[in-house]
Amino acid sequence: MFQDLYDYLYHQADQGGIPLKGTGIVLGLLLVASHLAAFLHTDATQGFLKKFPRNYAWGVALLSIDFLWAMLIMSYMDMGEFFNLRSKFMFLMPVAFVLVLIFVKEFLAVRAFGALLLLVSGPVLTAAFLQPPASRLLVPVLAYVWIIAGMFFVGMPFVMRDWVNWVTATPARWKAATLGGVIYGALMLAAAVTAW
Repeated sequence: MFQDLYDYLYHQADQGGIPLKGTGIVLGLLLVASHLAAFLHTDATQGFLKKFPRNYAWGVALLSIDFLWAMLIMSYMDMGEFFNLRSKFMFLMPVAFVLVLIFVKEFLAVRAFGALLLLVSGPVLTAAFLQPPASRLLVPVLAYVWIIAGMFFVGMPFVMRDWVNWVTATPARWKAATLGGVIYGALMLAAAVTAW
């Protein structure tokens, strides 16, 4: 079952994996819904974003998802000449998970969110890999934004706090950010439905 899930996410199965069309529809809907909600519920969303970086409960929840996803990858990925180290990594990952929960409480939510962005980017990029329509580039562009943001969030988590403070400083910035996300999501959704 988990092998099938891994093969589907990372296109390792003979019949392929997650389709570009489905990926585009899901991402487009998520972008439109989340950014539209942020635009319509400005105060609640900004309040959540400002509290999120130091919210330990969110950090635990997101890190748990990261841990399970990483265990799935480590269990089935091709490790090449390092295949004999798989069992050692499988032992170290739960230990590292517990140690991080205990000793890395500062900005844990941001770090865990950054790791999740990095993990999600893999299947998203795989879905668009070598697909013919040029409009597919809407998907990798979004994935690479996630990758860059994810690396910053993991290594320099205070950056998220600074970005949130910057984008919420004026109504114009907030409006541009939220409506920009809605427009990008709508473009992706239209391309997925009509061209992919």
